[in-house]
Amino acid sequence: MVTFEDFAARALALPQAHRRITWGTEHTFRVGEKIFAMGIPDGDRVSLKASKEDQAELTAAAPGVFAPAPYTGRFGWISVALAGVDPDELSELLAEAWRRAAPRRLVKAFDAADGRA
Repeated sequence: MVTFEDFAARALALPQAHRRITWGTEHTFRVGEKIFAMGIPDGDRVSLKASKEDQAELTAAAPGVFAPAPYTGRFGWISVALAGVDPDELSELLAEAWRRAAPRRLVKAFDAADGRA
């Protein structure tokens, strides 16, 4: 099972990622000022930035783990059940969410270091 602390550590391991507490208790994970992930430490779900296509695929493949996120689901964001998600899949989803928010030059450098470019 993935804990919120695990999720936060994975998000903060991405280049130039930082955490900001917003709306009282919501921990938002950002690159620059753009949010790519968020959640509440006592919650059992987190939200990640995704495309509408990825959202549809994930929710169809594992509806107990993935769902459209409240409020932001119409933009493709996904809600992820921490108890049901595979840790490696979560890392991949976080990296993709980060890529959607990060500046192109940072993504390019990250992908080059990761062997993607």
